[in-house]
Amino acid sequence: MRVFLPHTPDMLANYYGPRALAALREIADVAINDTGGILRGAALAEAAAGCSIIVADRMTPGEAETFANAPDLAAFLRCAVDVSTIDIDAASRHGVLVTRATPGFGVSVAEMGLGYMIDLARGISRSVCDFRSGRVPEGRMGRQLRGSTVGIVGYGEIGQHLAAIAAPLGLRVLVNDPHRSADLPGCENVSFGTLLAEADFVVCLAVSIPQTRNLMDGAAFAQMQPHAFFINLARGELVDEAALLAALEAGEIAGAAMDVGRAADQQPNPALARRADVIATPHMAGLTPSAVEHQAMETVAQVRALSRGQLPERPLNLGAATRLSRLGITPPG
Repeated sequence: MRVFLPHTPDMLANYYGPRALAALREIADVAINDTGGILRGAALAEAAAGCSIIVADRMTPGEAETFANAPDLAAFLRCAVDVSTIDIDAASRHGVLVTRATPGFGVSVAEMGLGYMIDLARGISRSVCDFRSGRVPEGRMGRQLRGSTVGIVGYGEIGQHLAAIAAPLGLRVLVNDPHRSADLPGCENVSFGTLLAEADFVVCLAVSIPQTRNLMDGAAFAQMQPHAFFINLARGELVDEAALLAALEAGEIAGAAMDVGRAADQQPNPALARRADVIATPHMAGLTPSAVEHQAMETVAQVRALSRGQLPERPLNLGAATRLSRLGITPPG
């Protein structure tokens, strides 16, 4: 079985890693992107010629043009949770299976959220930047986490880990999620409006769907307390960035931290990131060895299953994946 990894060198090193690559090579003939750039469309299909499986990082889209020009392809495995850049309908029309990985970054991202809270509350980054610029920073009153209130918008894996960290530290934990309730001791399930009005830290961890686009808009920021901080560790499209900028400039909120935004690859908006009242990191909250290896090893397990004529876990279009028959697999239905 021949497998193509379209990762750029940086993505391969940071998001697949040597252990997963070695494990994949034990079960398949692995070809690696040698162009140094991101492959897409017909170029991806051409690079993957002769391969029955593509294991794609989050930077590599699965476009209709790729599926139309890759007659050897039987499966497109996303080494990430987000499949928004994969045209699953097009893959299905050509009989190509699409899968995804599960989130293994919950703890890593939750820890980043706690770090953001401490930094915002005590002005750590601001002081560091002043000292490095040759200025003596102003000593400012900080906020103690114990006794403060954190509002978690979205109670998925990351939100649950963050709540589990925050509650024992003495924070009051408010949760808003229309699809699941928090049952952890010390957590309160509240309305979105109550959370915004009462939280000292609002942490956006909502799922990105059409209904949550611009969830944090001007009206939402207006409901927050002037001393409160906003943190986005989910997706850039959840935030109306013009409204966030206006809220910061008007002093409606005290500051913000973000690991994501609407720039390329979910990077923070440079206009926001350069502000002294904003902490920004380059979409790296889930970039730890254990978090990255979790998803990479899941794709190894999926390839192993396919190589044995078995159905892999987490298929998204199994009934339409007719090319699996080439691998000795009969899709149900």
